[in-house]
Amino acid sequence: MQNKIQIPELFVIGAGPGDPELITMKGYKALQQANVILYDNLANKELLDISREDCEKVYVGKQPYGDYTPQETIHELIKHYAFTKGSVVRLKGGDPFIFGRGFEEIIYARQHGITTHYIPGITSMQASGLEDIPLTHRLVSESVWMVTGTKKDGRLSADLACAMQSNATVVIYMGMKKLAEIALTYVTAGKGDTPAAIIQHASLSKQKSAKGMAKDLVTIAAEHQLTYPAIIIIGDVVNIKN
Repeated sequence: MQNKIQIPELFVIGAGPGDPELITMKGYKALQQANVILYDNLANKELLDISREDCEKVYVGKQPYGDYTPQETIHELIKHYAFTKGSVVRLKGGDPFIFGRGFEEIIYARQHGITTHYIPGITSMQASGLEDIPLTHRLVSESVWMVTGTKKDGRLSADLACAMQSNATVVIYMGMKKLAEIALTYVTAGKGDTPAAIIQHASLSKQKSAKGMAKDLVTIAAEHQLTYPAIIIIGDVVNIKN
């Protein structure tokens, strides 16, 4: 039974990379208490089963390169449900603060007098270990660059050119539509032979991946039928042997 007096509050929760068992215990408990769940396209739908039967579930996903729920609409839904239902969970794939616009939603909620809570999630690049690709290794990589493949204006992030100048592992999110441009950037810099991997559906039973060189990213994706959602990992960690 819901309380008669509902305190408007928002829980922004990271659903993890895909496997529902990779959600945090704190996220699990918040889902159990939610009155409303606003969930994303990349959040595993099995997580909705954790909630109560009377919990309202609302899909607000954004299909890759297709239909999407405008961010302004999501903001309005957060406000509407927080003041009419009380506890609202915003369930987002991966970690909400890593290319997820979760903080924008936190700020919006606070501006409207809604109490906010942030619960981190495992981001998809951390599932690289499931393909025996460590993000760092003391012999070859001492740091990691996380780069978005598609900025708000649709362009490839200029940070990629900076990341390439070091020995750091480079992880590119939302870059499958930019494979040719990414490959050309590496070739132009004389780094086309840098080891690279693409991992699709990280942590799920349908996970698949392929390795090669940065200059061949387009070919790798085509030959192995790799598409979104996927992460691209470039660096010597890709070829570390057991």
